[in-house]
Amino acid sequence: MTASKNLNVAFIGLGQMGLALATNLLKAGYPLTVYNRTASKAADLVAQGARLAASPAEAARHADVVFTMVTDDAALTDLTTGPEGLLHGLPKGAIHVSCSTVAPDTNRQLAEAHAKHGTTLVAAPVFGKPDAAAAAKLWIATSGPAAAKSTSAPLLTVLGQGTHDFGDEVGAANVVKLCGNFMLGAAIEAMAEAFTLAQKSGLGREQVYDFFTSTIFAAPVYKSYGKLIATEHYQPVGAAPAIIRKDLKLVLREAQEHLVPMPFANIVFDQLSATVALNKPDVDWASFAERVSENAGLGKR
Repeated sequence: MTASKNLNVAFIGLGQMGLALATNLLKAGYPLTVYNRTASKAADLVAQGARLAASPAEAARHADVVFTMVTDDAALTDLTTGPEGLLHGLPKGAIHVSCSTVAPDTNRQLAEAHAKHGTTLVAAPVFGKPDAAAAAKLWIATSGPAAAKSTSAPLLTVLGQGTHDFGDEVGAANVVKLCGNFMLGAAIEAMAEAFTLAQKSGLGREQVYDFFTSTIFAAPVYKSYGKLIATEHYQPVGAAPAIIRKDLKLVLREAQEHLVPMPFANIVFDQLSATVALNKPDVDWASFAERVSENAGLGKR
């Protein structure tokens, strides 16, 4: 199989991230078949020339490479190996590029199912919000068989600003993704605590944010998430609190399996749990920073 625009591509899962990724593949000139449980979400892609499939199996039937981007492990497993899963249609020798944030073991198990079927799975979780996905500015971690990664590499180039490979072990990229989401959560908690201390000491949150993000913390994460925390304005929604709470649960499960104490991860998980319990789905997951202000006796401005 050669890597070229002659590759037939399928994309399954058209949430905010999936829709942006699929759109960029279509704009790059790849023949694209799409599937989403709510078919109406594919309307714009169909209008641009994509073909809409009635099931994951149908979407994968003529694909050289099929991408998946779904919410959780159960959804990924079902659309891969379920009664109408993509494995029932994917041709021998084809590649499944799994972009979802899932447990490393989930992609390992699915890779075994692919091997029995004569197909291959490449893990390719991404870092970045939907606006970064739309602008093809994601950072992508990959792991899996070298030949499959080589074939899918031109497609990934269309989706992001950089791809970093973590070897042949297919679960490795998912470990990186979980570590990254934990580090984001820890940074959000740290900024929330720091800005709240500054506020209660009589300083402006945004003044402190401006200083740090132009000096010793001049990094994209501190600038982007820090702005939300400094202004206490948590729209637009990059990812809902419930979704990232699921990710932190995976982090803690992995930590338990490998006997790694992660007290900060537990703090972030508890903050997200409290945020989800408040039932505010229209705020970004960084809004768990509000729990720090509330605990310090400050209400939202």
